Amino acid sequence: MQAVTAAPLPGIRRRLASLLYESLLLLGVWAATFMLPHLALGLAFGVALPGPALLLHVFAVFGIYFIWYWNHGGQTLAMQTWKLQLRMADGSKPPLSRLLLRYAVSWPSLLLFGAGLLWAFFDRERQFLHDRLAGTRIEFKR
Repeated sequence: MQAVTAAPLPGIRRRLASLLYESLLLLGVWAATFMLPHLALGLAFGVALPGPALLLHVFAVFGIYFIWYWNHGGQTLAMQTWKLQLRMADGSKPPLSRLLLRYAVSWPSLLLFGAGLLWAFFDRERQFLHDRLAGTRIEFKR
């Protein structure tokens, strides 16, 4: 079997720009898959789900979005625009278990005041904390 060589790594600014663009795209995903159904439930039946159920819904919707795209080509829509790709540290395609782990640990990485993003300034390869923990990394598209 032939060894997979690692592609060059993009800089932090490029990855942060992709993350910013991703957040804009997620507004549309959120509106279509979260806001509209909950508005319809509220207007039609006068029902509002409790806070924990709403958070779980957001977590699930975004998880489906990210994991589906990462599993099918290693790129979300924003990553395609910025020519970035998610790979394992050895350059291979990440297995589903690593994608699930990356998604799960990215939430605290972002929500704790971006501590997981700031980690990249101290990491030897400038990787975000959630990538380091999952054994993945963002590379330039091959």
